[in-house]
Amino acid sequence: MTHDAVLNQLGLIANEALLVQLENIEKNTRGYEKIIKHIMDLHETLKTCESYVALSNSNDYFKIKVDATSDISKSEAREKINHFCEKFKVDIQKVQDKPTYYILGFDK
Repeated sequence: MTHDAVLNQLGLIANEALLVQLENIEKNTRGYEKIIKHIMDLHETLKTCESYVALSNSNDYFKIKVDATSDISKSEAREKINHFCEKFKVDIQKVQDKPTYYILGFDK
């Protein structure tokens, strides 16, 4: 999947800064080439729970942002995130005090 396609699927318009940021994310994400399609699928799946995948502004990782307002949607989002991690053997890291997770890549 090209960087332009990834940015487009995330709802972003490619520019030089975003392409460089995505290149850095690719370098930091273990197994990027094999996992990127699954990350984009997760992004689509989370939309029904008021959540999404985005580029982190502070770290060179994809982030999962849970913006759900209802407890039911929050719970559904967490279930989908847990299913994604278990099914594809993916490591994530929770951001302290925020409903946000960094996607680190495949388990070591």
